[in-house]
Amino acid sequence: MGIKVGVLGVGPVGEHIVRVLGERKFPLDGEITVMATSERNETINGKPVSVKKVSADIFKGLELVFFAGKEGAKGASMEWAEIAAKSGCAVIDNGGDLRMYPNIPLVVPEINMEAVTKDTRLICNPNCSTIQMAVALHPLHKAARLQRVVVSTYQSVSGHSGAGMDQLKSELKQAFGGEPIKENPAIFARRIAYNCIPHIDRFEPNGYTREEMKMTNETRKIFGEPDLLISATTVRVPVLVGHAETINAEFMEPMRAKRAIEILSDPKLSPGVVCFGEPERYPVPADLEVDEWKDAVLVGRIRDDMTAANAINLWCVSDNLRKGAATNAVQIAEGMLAKGLF
Repeated sequence: MGIKVGVLGVGPVGEHIVRVLGERKFPLDGEITVMATSERNETINGKPVSVKKVSADIFKGLELVFFAGKEGAKGASMEWAEIAAKSGCAVIDNGGDLRMYPNIPLVVPEINMEAVTKDTRLICNPNCSTIQMAVALHPLHKAARLQRVVVSTYQSVSGHSGAGMDQLKSELKQAFGGEPIKENPAIFARRIAYNCIPHIDRFEPNGYTREEMKMTNETRKIFGEPDLLISATTVRVPVLVGHAETINAEFMEPMRAKRAIEILSDPKLSPGVVCFGEPERYPVPADLEVDEWKDAVLVGRIRDDMTAANAINLWCVSDNLRKGAATNAVQIAEGMLAKGLF
């Protein structure tokens, strides 16, 4: 018997959730109910879809709802999470508004699926850049306990929105045509074509951006390590899909590159990780087009930090719309199904 499923939000993440549910053959009871702030017809993954207007009544016929809408005061979770939960739905929220609430699980299934119980009605999906770093580092953390992490990201424009993807395409077309590039500060603070922008989300009083603080605070919550030292710099780059990160990780116990490669190459110890062990082989965002890698965290350039004991450097790549959002959310639902929570 299948599950009655809804998806709130029809942007890139919402479309990918619908796609991933189909690809992974999640047991559905009927068609997915796709919702948005207005009723309309859309094409999702090449198929016509009748999008329903979200309302309190629509949740009453559903068992599971994925929130893929915007964040903030009028975000999906702020407006509808409590209503959906009271209607009997389990809610998996991809937005950032509720992630740091202490009573709401923030889940990466490879790490902390046990945080979801029969009483859980709302689960948060972490930030895309947080997910791939957590998947890559957690096996090493279990083996030698992390002391400090310094991470720099190279995040694709789809991490902003479909509008971010359109803005890059528009700017590149203008550049190729020899036209002046028209920036859109409502999307990116600076031009994105042929550029890198060390500014994702708003700046906080401490000088870090909100995206950088998400990586810090969310990783601490997922790992159950409130004092873990994390320093992040997040950068938007002119890539359509696929985030990359360079990570320096220092451990409390013995850890060198050779041991890290052994751990990250073992699927039982490092679920969801594909390790490129040889120095000359390394993953790049284009590798995410390979079917067997599209939902994985690809790790390479693993090498000893020559300036510190028990410290390594590594590089990781993942699809921010799939493992960084849709796939992680569907894996949470699969974990709930396996635990008999529906």
